[in-house]
Formats: sequence, C-alpha cells, structure tokens
Amino acid sequence: MHQTINGNAENLAIARAINELRCGRAVHGSQTDITGSGVLWASVETLSSVLLQRLVALAGDAGPALLITGERARALGLVGSVNLAPAYRLLMGREVSLQRLTLLAGVGAAGQVDEAQAASAGLTIERADDFLVDILRLTKHAKLLPAVVVVQMTSPATDEDVLEVTAAQLHTLTRPDSFELTRISEARVPLAGHEECRLVLFRDERDASEHVAVIIGQPELDGIAVRLHSSCLTGDLLGSLRCDCGDQLRAAVDQLASGGGGVLLYLAQEGRGIGLANKLRAYQLQDAGLDTLDADQHLGFKADERNFAAAASMLRQLGMTRIELLTNNPEKMEALERAGIQVLGDQRLVGEVNRHNARYIRAKRERAGHLMPAVKLEESL
Repeated sequence: MHQTINGNAENLAIARAINELRCGRAVHGSQTDITGSGVLWASVETLSSVLLQRLVALAGDAGPALLITGERARALGLVGSVNLAPAYRLLMGREVSLQRLTLLAGVGAAGQVDEAQAASAGLTIERADDFLVDILRLTKHAKLLPAVVVVQMTSPATDEDVLEVTAAQLHTLTRPDSFELTRISEARVPLAGHEECRLVLFRDERDASEHVAVIIGQPELDGIAVRLHSSCLTGDLLGSLRCDCGDQLRAAVDQLASGGGGVLLYLAQEGRGIGLANKLRAYQLQDAGLDTLDADQHLGFKADERNFAAAASMLRQLGMTRIELLTNNPEKMEALERAGIQVLGDQRLVGEVNRHNARYIRAKRERAGHLMPAVKLEESL
C-alpha cells in the first residue's frame, strides 16, 4: 500500500537508500525473494563505531568484508591494471577497526598513502559480483566515497527498521539512459550583460537532484548552440584558480549570446560527478603530487563519473534534438549522440591558464583527450 501511495517503488527505494547511507545507517539488499537474506551494508565514510560493532556481531566468525572499486584496489597495490574488475571484496575477519577501514577507503587519503597500503597487508581479495557492483554505484550516487562494509546475511535481519532494497531497484541506477527528468518550473531571469534569458528547472525524481537550462535570447531550435556545464562551486561561484570552470561558464554565456542565442545546461555533477567533499579530497592528493585523474582514481572513482543522460532528457523536452555543441570534450558529443541528440558540429571553449590550474588543464588535454591548445607548464608555473 505504501509503495502505491508514494509512487514509483524503484525511485522511492533509491532516494531512501541514499539518505540512509549519508546519515550513517545500514541498508539491506536482497537478491532473492527470501526476506532477510542478502547483504547488509553501510558506507565507510559515515560509519560509526557503534554501527561497526553491530555489523561485526552479525557477521559471525567470518567477519565483515570491505567492498571497494577496482580503481581503489589498484591504488592500494592489491591488483594490477590488467583485467581490472569493477569491484572487489576485502575479507576483513573479526579483527576489524574503524581506523583501518577509513584508511583502506581513503577517507583520510592525503598524506596517508603508505599507511593505507600497509593496512591492506594480509587481506584476502575477491572479485565482487554484479549485485555488489550496483551497491557501489548507489554509494557513488550518494556522493560518498565508494567503499562500504558488507555483511552476508543467510537469515532474516533482527532489526525491522533497516531499509530493504532489492537487486531490481538497485539496477535502476545502472540504466541511466532510460529515464526522463521532470520539468518543474521556469521564469524570466535577466543576466548581467544578457538580459533576455529564461531559466527552466528540471528534477531527477530518483534522488531529487536538480538541473537548470539557461535559455539565452530567442534562438531557433533546430541547430541551436548548446553548452553542457557541470556545476563547480569553487570555480563558478568562488572564482577558484584551480580549474577553468568559471572562465568556461562566463565565456559560454557570452559566446551563446553573441551567436544569436542558445542554451546552457547547468548540470548538478560537481567534481566530474564525485561531489564536493570528494573533490576537496582529490585536491589534497593533487597537492601531494597526483594529477586530477590519478587523484580521483586513487579515491576509488573513474577518471570521469559524469553521465549526460540528464542533459539529453532536458534537450528532448525543450525540443532541441539537433544541436551545435560548445565543448572541448569528445565524450560529451558521443554521449549525446548515443542518447539520440544529433550533434551537427562543435565549438571550442578555452579558459585562462594560470600557475594553479596548468597541470589540471594539461591532464585534461593529454590524458582525457580534451581538444585544447597545448599547455607549456614552464610558462605557467
């Protein structure tokens, strides 16, 4: 009855599971119809010592396991780059501490690389199955570090207040191209220097995240100029010099306006999809010598965790299915094409290079394949 009242069961389960994990509570996942069997898990980032003790008690003699991504396992020196699995289980046994788990997860990654590798010594590592991979995807979607404590359950859990999520519900997040955002509201919002603008807000009903379309001028819909811009609090709002995001945002608005109008899609995908907290962790690792891609992967993320299905949904609902894209990133063009948006051409959008972002921009060009001018570090540092 409650599922019917509250609408889509999959969206409801995902939204509640994200909240439970972020609040430091355990979630139960079932692969079968047997109530209570499956996996009990909690995010290491928000794990308390009290909850850990309860999980260890439920785990029995085998103890809990730590679930991490292939990228994190490689950073710990547990696996190589060949045939890297999406996720691995580290069998912890009963002698497990919160300090060891946080080290292995990378919660205190900066300056603790050696300690984390030492903490992994002697642990048995196993490839994780698809169900556990989906659990990590959900954890990423919650903008938490992709590391969770898991307990295999063979009998019903004793606590009825633990949220239950099925494998089918978890799997909804692995089909990101099959959903549409909900168009919520819109209004005329004059911008400095470009007064003829309108904002349209869209919401992802799975997790309530919101994305905004900024329509500049009154452009023709066919072949409209479009910019996909992922949110960047530090660069867009605070003027951070560590990236070129703020420069690109302002240049995109100017470029769209000067070309007769267009649309800028402002997407809620901070830090290439890893969230603000993890972006700041990655900054610490960059200060320790890693580049932007290696820092993200050291924390257990892919080089780019963004998904542009939301952008495709916004464009479809706005009637913009044939576009000219302002981007340096070929992956954006390919993602939109896969989602049914025809990209007729592309335009470059280059920000300022300074001594704080030179390595970042160079990594985007040389390692991520962005179509940008070469950066001479010696001239910028």
